[in-house]
Amino acid sequence: MRRWKRIAAWLLAALAASGAALGTAVIYFGWYDVSATGPHTVPVHVLLDVALTRSVKVRSADIDVPDLDDAARIQRGNALYRAHCVQCHGAPGLAPEPYALGLNPAPAALVGTARERPAAEIFWITRHGIKMTGMPAWQYRLTDAQIWDVVAFMRVLPTLSPEQYREGATDAPRAAPSEAPSEAMRLGDAMAGRDALQQYLCVTCHAIPGVPGARHHVGPSLAGMADRSRIAGVVPNTPDNMQKWLLDPRQIKPGSAMPNLGLREQDARDIAAFLQTLSNLD
Repeated sequence: MRRWKRIAAWLLAALAASGAALGTAVIYFGWYDVSATGPHTVPVHVLLDVALTRSVKVRSADIDVPDLDDAARIQRGNALYRAHCVQCHGAPGLAPEPYALGLNPAPAALVGTARERPAAEIFWITRHGIKMTGMPAWQYRLTDAQIWDVVAFMRVLPTLSPEQYREGATDAPRAAPSEAPSEAMRLGDAMAGRDALQQYLCVTCHAIPGVPGARHHVGPSLAGMADRSRIAGVVPNTPDNMQKWLLDPRQIKPGSAMPNLGLREQDARDIAAFLQTLSNLD
C-alpha cells in the first residue's frame, strides 16, 4: 500500500474514533437534550427525514394497492380518520389536540400527504408506524382493510375545504370495534408474538427475555414462562388458557392487577406461542 493511502486510512480511522468518543461523551455526560421542548438541530432533522424516506420507499415497493376510489371505502376511511387520526394530525380548518402539539418531532399535516407520498407508502407508514415519533403501528389496532380505507380517505382529504370536512362528519359515524371486518385466523406465530408484546406495552411491566424495553418493571419476569405449571397461580399453563388470560385477565382471576389491553384474538394467539418459547430448560 502506498504511503499516502496508509496515511489516509489512519486519518479516517482516527476521525471515526474521535467521532465515536465525542458521541459517547455527549450521551454519557447528559449533554444531549432529550426534552420535547428542545428541537432537533437542522442536520438531525435532515438525517431523520432521509432515513424515513428511503426506509419507507424500500419496504413499500412491493405492496399491491387495491381500488381506492370506491365511495363506500372512502366513507369508512372518513369515520376511521376522525376516530383515530385527526387528534394528532388535524384536518382542513381543524387543529390537532393539545397533547399532539407538544410532540417532537411534530406529527405531519396529513392534508397534503397524499400529494407527496404514493398510496403504498401511506399504507406502510400507517400499518407499521415510525420509530422515535408518536406514530403507532396501527396493524395492532386496525385490520389491513381498514388501513386501506384510511388511505382512500386521505387521497381525497387535500380536496376538502374546512366546510366540506365539517359537513362530512354527518356522513361518517364513529366505527365501533364490532364493525371491524374479520380476518382469517392462523396458527400462533412466536416471532409475531414477540413483536406484539412491545405493541401492547407488555415490556413496561415485565422483563421479557429477548425483548428490549423499559428497565423498571411492576410485574413478574416472564423468563421461564413455558416451564410454569399455572398461569397467575389459577389455571393450567396451556396455550389456550394463556390466550384466555391475555384476552381477559380478570375473567380468569378476579381482582388481578393485569389489565385488559384489548388484544385481538390473533395477537393473543401469537403472544401465547412466543411465551411457550421462554423455557429455562433449553
